[in-house]
Amino acid sequence: MAAYYQDKAASLADIFGAPSVMVEEDRVHVGSRTYPIVDDVIVVLDPARYPPRLRRRLGNFGGSPPAASELFSESIQHTFGAEWQAFPDLLQEHEDEFGQYFDLVELEDLEQARVADLGCGAGRWSYFLKSRCRELVLVDFSEAIFVARLNLRDCSSAIFVMGDITQLPFRKDFADLVVCLGVLHHLPVPALDMVRRLADLSPHALVYLYYALDNRTAHFRLLLGAVTAARMLTSRVRSPCARAAISWVGTAGVYVPLVAAGSLLMRLGLGGLVPLHDTYRGKSFGRMRQDVYDRFFTRIEQRFSRDQVLELRDTFSEVRVSAGLPYWHFLCIRTSGRLSPAEVGGVP
Repeated sequence: MAAYYQDKAASLADIFGAPSVMVEEDRVHVGSRTYPIVDDVIVVLDPARYPPRLRRRLGNFGGSPPAASELFSESIQHTFGAEWQAFPDLLQEHEDEFGQYFDLVELEDLEQARVADLGCGAGRWSYFLKSRCRELVLVDFSEAIFVARLNLRDCSSAIFVMGDITQLPFRKDFADLVVCLGVLHHLPVPALDMVRRLADLSPHALVYLYYALDNRTAHFRLLLGAVTAARMLTSRVRSPCARAAISWVGTAGVYVPLVAAGSLLMRLGLGGLVPLHDTYRGKSFGRMRQDVYDRFFTRIEQRFSRDQVLELRDTFSEVRVSAGLPYWHFLCIRTSGRLSPAEVGGVP
């Protein structure tokens, strides 16, 4: 398996900012650090944070338990690993969604770019980027990274990393574009602060954070309150069978009826008044069920208004917020280093 990286030592050295990298059969040496390679995935995660199955396979690979970190959530790691193993397939809807998320990116300009997909899950965005860019770096801290490797089995220009995106051992500006879609709002620290940290990894960051329904009417927020109360209960469930049943019931009992009601009201021009309709109109049961799983089994959920997103101008030269679904996805651009306080005052 490690033969996959034999011709990628130069790329790895550049990503890690190391003078040289040596690749062996089951590990890669980067300076004084050694990282295991498992099924073509380079594991930079601290050994004490290995998911259970990986821990059984590797043990405490050359490391000692890390200090406690408020940035790491074992429950989130478990949920996303389980989600992408339960829903590993790439669907037609994912390609359609790719067009929505990447409306702010000039895709033709990525031909010579290195793109990093942080919190990649099953690799759905990287799958549609693989023929558009020079190199991909996929990162996830859960076992979903192994699903991503399978989904991109025919891509020879991808590097797969199991790591915590809050503690990546990569050099500054290692990527030309960082993509982080639907990830940071699930972390146990302020998501906007984490977006600011992306400025150290790339001059361009495409991000999606849950919106605060700031462009919706009050009944949307009432429904969100009910869903949040239910999520506080369902997120405690760990049984795969129970999660499968809950996600099926949630899809059939909530999502499908609301989408159907919205479709009927479209004839009167009122479809947009029905929660979930705009987002899930025309999508399959399986695709909706995947999002139900994501919503109801994730303990942490942060939401932001458009105005709050624009506060990122204190770090980036420009923040472009898309007017289209999904809300809010936005492109952060840093034309030089991090902005100084004097420069912040001059940002329009």
